[in-house]
Amino acid sequence: MPSLKSLRTRINSVKSTRKITQAMKMVAAAKLRRAQTQAEQARPYAERMERMLASLGASVAGSPDAPKLLVGTGAERTHLLVVVTSERGLCGPFNTNVGRFARNRARALEAEGKVVKIITVGRKGATYLRRDLGSRFVGEISFAGKKKIGFEDAAEIAARITAMLDEGGFDVCGLIYNRFRSVISQTPVEQRLIPAPLPEAAAGGAGGALYEFEPAEEEILARLLPQNLAIQIYRALLDSQAGFFGSQMTAMDNATRNAGQMINKLTLNYNRTRQANITKELIEIISGAEAV
Repeated sequence: MPSLKSLRTRINSVKSTRKITQAMKMVAAAKLRRAQTQAEQARPYAERMERMLASLGASVAGSPDAPKLLVGTGAERTHLLVVVTSERGLCGPFNTNVGRFARNRARALEAEGKVVKIITVGRKGATYLRRDLGSRFVGEISFAGKKKIGFEDAAEIAARITAMLDEGGFDVCGLIYNRFRSVISQTPVEQRLIPAPLPEAAAGGAGGALYEFEPAEEEILARLLPQNLAIQIYRALLDSQAGFFGSQMTAMDNATRNAGQMINKLTLNYNRTRQANITKELIEIISGAEAV
């Protein structure tokens, strides 16, 4: 049976942990509001940009001079996976889910005879995937120490991907991240970046609105495609950030409630042990008095 001192020490330790988890929950909740607003505001622009480029790119997709960002290299042998996770833990299964999704996707591609290359954005993704897929790594990007992720960070990632494409480093690029749906729901998804996805209606040249462009489509695409790549990455970063705070808030709430339950159990055990010690001492006193 544990001593009263050890029980008191453990109760105080769990109470201190509960204070920490309560504070982390409140901080995550405060940051979640701003991150959720940013993620929701970025979606309409990114989705509209995708639709507009799909309509614009349909007319030049079959051209031999079509930009690589639009049509890729024409092959599908080498796949680049850009995996977005968080910089910190204590967020439940948030990083594990997207890491498992990326690992399964990489293994499925290799089972089809494809070559897989991986760029991780966030320290937790690098830590998780390096154990099984470390030989596929071609880059690790971390924003540790940055208070706020901006569009310029997404533009740097987009420039790195574009440089790899120009050097022939890959044929297809996919972006894997946790899409924020609600505070308790973050779903791992893969979004194809290169070649740019074209809806069937746009790819077939029918069923959509007709536009006249000035200047020519090729000139517009040359400017908008790199910008669209950065915008899609920026949306994924904002979604991942909002999902991280939502998952962390939920995890810290669960940890706080679990700590409360543990404190109640330890307090009950402490009271029982204390009562048993008092009863034992009374019995010893009474026994000694009767012996006299």
